[in-house]
Amino acid sequence: MKVESVLIKNFRLLKDLKLDLEEDLSLVLGKNNSGKTSILSALDKFINQSENKKISSDDFNISYKEEIKNLIESSDELTEENFNKHIHGITLRLIVSYSDEDDFENISKLMMDLDPDNNYLILGYDYSLHFNEYKILRSDFKAFKIDERRKLDESLEKEKGKPQKERKLYREKGFEIFFKLYHDKYFQYKKKSIASDYKKKIMLEKHFIDLDNISTRVNLKNIINFKYISARRNVTNKEADKTLSSQTSQIYERSEKNEEDTRSIDEFKETLIETDETLTNVYNSLFEKIVGKVERFGGIKKGESVIKVISSLERKELLKGNTTVIYEHDASNTLPEFYNGLGYMNLISMIFEIEILLQEFKRAKNEKPADINLLFIEEPEAHTHPQMQYIFINNIKSLLEEGIIKNGCRHKKLQYIISTHSSHIVSNCKDFNAIKYLKKESQNNINSKNLKDLENEYLVAGEEQNFRFLKQYLTLNRSELFFADKAIFIEGDTERILLPAMMKKIDLEEALLDNELELLSQNISIVEVGNYANIFERFINFIGVKSLIITDLDSVKRDFIRDSKGEIKKTKKDIDRQADFSCRVREGQKTTNPTLKFFFPGSLFSDLLDKSEEEKRFLKGSTWTNSKDGFLQIAFQIKDVKDYCARSFEDAFFNIDENINFIKNNRSKFNGLKNMPLFYDNSKDAYDFGEKCIESKGSFAIDILLNSDENYSEWKIPAYIKQGLLWLRKEQI
Repeated sequence: MKVESVLIKNFRLLKDLKLDLEEDLSLVLGKNNSGKTSILSALDKFINQSENKKISSDDFNISYKEEIKNLIESSDELTEENFNKHIHGITLRLIVSYSDEDDFENISKLMMDLDPDNNYLILGYDYSLHFNEYKILRSDFKAFKIDERRKLDESLEKEKGKPQKERKLYREKGFEIFFKLYHDKYFQYKKKSIASDYKKKIMLEKHFIDLDNISTRVNLKNIINFKYISARRNVTNKEADKTLSSQTSQIYERSEKNEEDTRSIDEFKETLIETDETLTNVYNSLFEKIVGKVERFGGIKKGESVIKVISSLERKELLKGNTTVIYEHDASNTLPEFYNGLGYMNLISMIFEIEILLQEFKRAKNEKPADINLLFIEEPEAHTHPQMQYIFINNIKSLLEEGIIKNGCRHKKLQYIISTHSSHIVSNCKDFNAIKYLKKESQNNINSKNLKDLENEYLVAGEEQNFRFLKQYLTLNRSELFFADKAIFIEGDTERILLPAMMKKIDLEEALLDNELELLSQNISIVEVGNYANIFERFINFIGVKSLIITDLDSVKRDFIRDSKGEIKKTKKDIDRQADFSCRVREGQKTTNPTLKFFFPGSLFSDLLDKSEEEKRFLKGSTWTNSKDGFLQIAFQIKDVKDYCARSFEDAFFNIDENINFIKNNRSKFNGLKNMPLFYDNSKDAYDFGEKCIESKGSFAIDILLNSDENYSEWKIPAYIKQGLLWLRKEQI
């Protein structure tokens, strides 16, 4: 039995979220404020329903709260039929699947369909407003407004005649305050089993079994047990802190309850009894004088005030105060736990906490574990450096895969969710399809995407090799793309080395627009992909981040293969051969760039040169289509100064006079260049410089940085890159 999906509506940013879970590990990714903690809170507040974790007014989705406000303040009162058309509350739905191998003891009362092919169960948790409460809420709020107006009028009367500055008028309270104070009078918790049409994969919300009804009351805690480890862990490495040591008593306490390790526990108890006897003999001598003094006071009769001090060690209390976790420093020395680094402390504490929760999942000696056991580990990367994060994700599966094993009970699997914004954890997750990506679609709504759905997109399109490359590339190099707000896809070393300097240069030289942040202050991931950015197009659409692809025109023309003297080379069969050769853009017949071919299919090469900036911007529907509001911008060389269009970055860089002067002024320091006299030959142009003067592209880029001042003011950015970066700097589209 397992949870297939979690559906949450109207809870915080989760306006309408569907999160699919895997059989064991589900890795939930998302940037800060993308709803990871909200998922945990919703599960905890509904499934565990503890008194100190009730739903508050702040848990209501903002747009949903506005809907409630409009319903209550409206002059027209809804009929019951119209009222029931709305979703009136915060809801959690757990779609549970089961098989013939499962024990039906706990779920038999919840089954609403005896069709043997339907192996689904839907557990519903509501915090909802019903029609009668809706009417009472409207009436009470109307009375509240009248009373607030009265208080304001009394305040106005009281302050009448006083100077304006001295008046202290009553502040009239509105719906927000009223709802915060009294929402729990009108909204009620409900638990139910909901019918479904499993063939159409839809829920039939109107058909359900009320699990709060006495006749059908079911203890849902026997069906699902939810526990979590919060990111707010109490681990420190202060000298007074003994977090790890105190956790040992918790581990013992849970183990003792279900007596899984009976032999060790019995040995511990016997040792304590022997210790009690030994200490009692010592106490007889130690407290002899005080016992004698008490005895001398006597009582009504002799011997009435005789006392004795004995040892009575409490197992739990003994562990709580008297166990110390130490670690080995070397072969002959040990050190206390707080000497450990915070990362190690956090990792060890999590392992201890997991062990405590595993014991809790087993429950007491006379209780069976729940049918479904769900563990949520929030941000395990807290306080840990990358190596610790690698260790955690590489070992967590083996630690938990055994599940819940208890003598005399059927083995139960453990489902676990790990939320993270650590690229190191993602890159070392062995199961790429376990990834669930949370994307903020609007101010009040989060969407969840399965990475295995992205894989299916590639497979359906016959691009299995592309997905395999993407998967390898992301896990080995660029997992941080999942957490970026914006992304830049570049070709190679030159752009990778120079782009941060170009971004700083733009921030310094170009005034910011309203609500615009400097490029270097934004969360932008730079990804080197050669001229194969098209392989990433499905992934770009999947994560939906504003993206800039900087690529080259790569113009070529057809020509005969020639020898070093320029004469046409012939094959053995004496047939003239032709091939594509790089050339100046003005001579170009086509491009060899796969990215440009993908985004501009069927376009003539000459058409590419005439594309405006907006015509190089795209939005994805069923296909990528041109849109001025698109979130993907392609940037390639355009006609720049001297009405010249370059073929490559180097070509474009050399076409700017300030850049040539910059090189000439530092000519002895440019180790990445060769044939320096060509820069003084007026018969040569930027294309010649790019083709004949580059010794090493990487070294040339480094030379530019080494010979620049701190503001990079001596040279200029090629226009196509500057144009793209200025677009990227704007607020998210």
